[in-house]
Amino acid sequence: MKKIIACCGLDCATCDAHIATVKNDDELRKVTAEKWSVQFNAPGITAEMINCTGCREPGAKFSHCEMCEIRNCVNAKGFDTCADCPDMEKCTLVEGIHKYVPEALANLKSLN
Repeated sequence: MKKIIACCGLDCATCDAHIATVKNDDELRKVTAEKWSVQFNAPGITAEMINCTGCREPGAKFSHCEMCEIRNCVNAKGFDTCADCPDMEKCTLVEGIHKYVPEALANLKSLN
């Protein structure tokens, strides 16, 4: 499977919202909404909200992805991803993702 690297380094191709969108899979949308509602303590997430083509891809964005501070920072600086930023490894905005999902940092480093 081809990776689709988000601004922060996460692989959008492995995200359930992206998979459900690409496959137009309503059952996966429902399961993902239920899972994320609990996981992120966000009971307002519905199956209809589970649509995302990927952080850097044209098309629909899941609500969090649309307003993501990291994505907004990358776009404001005119970068493609955090990999383009000289401050990436000391950035407090993206450090949480890289701490808990180290492969995100590895994904970004692989882009250079």
